Amino acid sequence: MDASYPFPPGRVNSFLLMQWILMFVFIVSSCSSLSEDPVLLQREGGVCVGNTDGSAHQQYVNYGVPEVILPCSIPENASTVQWRVNGTLVPILKAASKDGNLVLRNPSFAQEGEYTCHDLATGRRLKRIHLKLGYPPEKPVVRCWSASYPAANCTWSLETETHMPTSFFATYKYGWEGEVYECIQPIPGANSCFIPNIQMFAIDPYVLNVTAVNPLGTATSLFFIFLDEILKPDPPEDVKVSPIQREKKKLLLEWKPPGSWLLPEYFPLKYMVRYWREGSNTNKSTRPTEQTYFVLTGIRSGVKYQVQVAAKDFLDNGEYSAWSTPASGTAWVPE
Repeated sequence: MDASYPFPPGRVNSFLLMQWILMFVFIVSSCSSLSEDPVLLQREGGVCVGNTDGSAHQQYVNYGVPEVILPCSIPENASTVQWRVNGTLVPILKAASKDGNLVLRNPSFAQEGEYTCHDLATGRRLKRIHLKLGYPPEKPVVRCWSASYPAANCTWSLETETHMPTSFFATYKYGWEGEVYECIQPIPGANSCFIPNIQMFAIDPYVLNVTAVNPLGTATSLFFIFLDEILKPDPPEDVKVSPIQREKKKLLLEWKPPGSWLLPEYFPLKYMVRYWREGSNTNKSTRPTEQTYFVLTGIRSGVKYQVQVAAKDFLDNGEYSAWSTPASGTAWVPE
């Protein structure tokens, strides 16, 4: 696992998790404001002060605030300062006030960029601020499914674009009082995770906690997981359509269970077949079968048929898989 990831695999302490998230939010938002008041980019004692390495103050602002104030102290023996954005002089309508500050009223995304304050007499740069506007995250929309007992995959998304660097943190537990575990993400902050071992036929739900974090705030969604409700196998594999010798109106269909479905001998699947004549806009479906083969009857001789297969848990838990990749074939034709 990446050394930058804040938690080791397995069990995590929920208090430490929340403490880390709150610390992250404090750091990235200590130069931001969620209020209706003007936004001052310099806060005494905050992380935006003391920028001695020449890098820009990174400033995140909630889109829709009425006013943003970019501060700059006027040097001694000077009457004003000069502001530039992305190296260009700021238009006169956005000119600095007499105390050196630059006021942006009703700022828009078009005004994002790097703002620099200069000594008017010498041209020396006094301050460098990178301004970015966006939104705090809303509650993530979460979806979970299980391609096989006993694991689950979960993904999530935000319905509204934040225009901000946004990361996600996910944990889960069994019931409300269970131990808290890391939901394994492919990379830190990603919008998906994996739960490796869920109890089958559990009485209480597993509770997945997904928290979205960006410099303007946090939002959390809880998703309740019952394994039998989220089962959705992957599609069957290696579907084949073969003619049957001396049978002009029959086709032999064969397939394999999805490779991701574990222990099919203990947790069998049932299958549904749909088929249609090539070029037709309508299809027919068969009744579910437990076998991994099926003899299709009543078809037209010499006509090519397209076939797909879907799988579902034998006990009817969850939902059918997506349809397999189509396979095609033609019944036996006498020579």
